[in-house]
Amino acid sequence: MKIIPFYTNEKLLIKKAQKGNRDAQQAIYEQYAPKMLSVCRQYIKDAHFAEDVMVTAFVKVFKGLQSFEFKGSFEGWVRRIMVRESITYLRKKQFVVYDDEVFEKQQPSYHSSTELDVEYVQQLIDALPEGYKMVFVLYAVEGYKHQEIAELLDITVGTSKSQLSKARKQLQENLKLQKEFDNRTMQQ
Repeated sequence: MKIIPFYTNEKLLIKKAQKGNRDAQQAIYEQYAPKMLSVCRQYIKDAHFAEDVMVTAFVKVFKGLQSFEFKGSFEGWVRRIMVRESITYLRKKQFVVYDDEVFEKQQPSYHSSTELDVEYVQQLIDALPEGYKMVFVLYAVEGYKHQEIAELLDITVGTSKSQLSKARKQLQENLKLQKEFDNRTMQQ
């Protein structure tokens, strides 16, 4: 049996979803959920909590769908909602701290690998303190500017730049440790 896509035109799909069409909303969810779960997962270590945040954010997407004006990318609009909801979740859970003295460094587990796979890179990012991680992901992955990050997280531009610098430094140190680990295991 050949499966025929229910909707092929994104604009038409969005307009139908704006009118409350459940099939169109389901199609949007199915199309964007995998990417948006990945976005939430970049901020939230636990995949189950990340999925909960994604579902909550999709509720906000559908409640606010009338405000989407077809200016710019729909995926980008949805992505911003996911990012904001992830940040809100972390704030509510009080995981985000920007005080360097409070951090307990988490070290990623090292495994023998000649290539850095996506899961390992995510582990390295997850090992960052939450403040470093949020600024790093917003800047390096999402493409936000320091001014935008400062406004989103209610911090100064200087704090944003400092957190990014420290995140990069810690990632470089962890990559160096990984390389040393790989060299030792190859010599054995």
